[in-house]
Amino acid sequence: MNEQPGVFPFTRGVHAAMYRDRLWTMRQYAGFSTAEESNKRYHYLLGQGVSGLSVAFDLPTQIGYDSDHAMSEGEVGKVGVAIDSLEDMEILFQGINLQEVSTSMTINATGFVLLALYIALAKKQGADIKKISGTIQNDILKEYAARGTYIYPPVPSMRLITDIFEYCSKEVPKWNTISISGYHIREAGSNAVQELAFTLANGKAYLQAAIDKGLDINVFAQRLSFFFNAHNNIFEEVAKFRAARRMWANITKSLGATDPKAQMLRFHTQTGGSTLTAPQPKNNIVRVTLQALSAVLGGTQSLHTNGYDEALSLPTEEAATIALRSQQIIAYESGATQTTDPLAGSYYVEALTNEVEADAWKLIEKIDAMGGAVKAIEQNFIQDEIARSAYAYNQAIEDGSKVIVGVNKFTSKETNDTPLLKIDDSIRLVQSEKLKTLRAKRDAVKATACLETIRQKASTKENLMPFVIDAVENLCTLGEISDTLRSVWGEYKG
Repeated sequence: MNEQPGVFPFTRGVHAAMYRDRLWTMRQYAGFSTAEESNKRYHYLLGQGVSGLSVAFDLPTQIGYDSDHAMSEGEVGKVGVAIDSLEDMEILFQGINLQEVSTSMTINATGFVLLALYIALAKKQGADIKKISGTIQNDILKEYAARGTYIYPPVPSMRLITDIFEYCSKEVPKWNTISISGYHIREAGSNAVQELAFTLANGKAYLQAAIDKGLDINVFAQRLSFFFNAHNNIFEEVAKFRAARRMWANITKSLGATDPKAQMLRFHTQTGGSTLTAPQPKNNIVRVTLQALSAVLGGTQSLHTNGYDEALSLPTEEAATIALRSQQIIAYESGATQTTDPLAGSYYVEALTNEVEADAWKLIEKIDAMGGAVKAIEQNFIQDEIARSAYAYNQAIEDGSKVIVGVNKFTSKETNDTPLLKIDDSIRLVQSEKLKTLRAKRDAVKATACLETIRQKASTKENLMPFVIDAVENLCTLGEISDTLRSVWGEYKG
């Protein structure tokens, strides 16, 4: 093969030297309970050697409800941290200089509010917002297709995304404005080829929306990143990552990108949550290590490794530490970092890369024929494909043709004594009291005026980000901002 790493179409990696020059960013996805509790976990992880933070938010935060809303009952702080206001954000990052740490935030429908809160906090810390770095997931199309935490209909949701592209390209140029996510597509039951095809099809839709808004692809495409899953078949996963870079390079080129940095597919990887098993949970340490190795051999730019106990609960400190140590052992002891694209030239890997790519292009061509990813989602094509794949996978486990160690083969009658992290329901009362205090002390006239401005601007083509930042700086809450836009755009019912 004649392709070289670091040059178009980047099959062998986006940098010529890859990990010989710089290791991937080691992130640990964390967030639970209150901002105070999550802040303690972040300091613990930073002390253990993580090089970037990755924030998980609870379900009410993800779908635009304050912790004291009736819809939030039973969910506050459960699958992530509860963030209602700038005060919560300040507690979440207490003792952490935002200009010195890279932060990834897994948030979509309310991504514009969390980004506004992060920018407002950085400014309050005295940071130069042109120097803060990180990533916001901000990928709403996969929510309609696979995950379900959407709020607004697709058209206004896409408007919020392109507003973020435009605002950040001028004001926060080091921020990755979207992490186009195949992870949740795979978690919903897709296979590797579908994960790749549907993710890149969504990416094409975001590119086209930004181009239609008048943005320069050579500028905004440099700040797009991707988020992929890693499952147990090492060679298929490596082939998927290599094919993804080559395909994206050609997609961006076809839409007018000429700057190599706008043609590069940079990606974060998380090991496969859906592959973790509740029976014999310590087997998951091996699964996670294999998956992490596939991401490294495939050239990831950052990596999160799951805790072995995550089929049972949020990870304990011990499980999170073992997960991080898995990355560190791969980085410093395995030899995988000593050369770029170490599996290049393998007949099997090269053939598999070509096969995965060809199959993914076939799916993308079907989606293009429907009018693109948004139309394919509206016609339930992507959802139906994922559902069929998920059904076939589960059938294979049930009939034994797919072996899952400890589940349908090599089982045991062990007693599970894995320590679990439990989140108390009293967190909702704590957050509700905070909100009551905040609303009593803020300037109510200013807050109301900020929300009214957002309501008015929602019906125009003006960029909403400056008005949202102004609102959070005046202590408007995430739920209030989300509800203001609900009053204009309505909710998507699916």
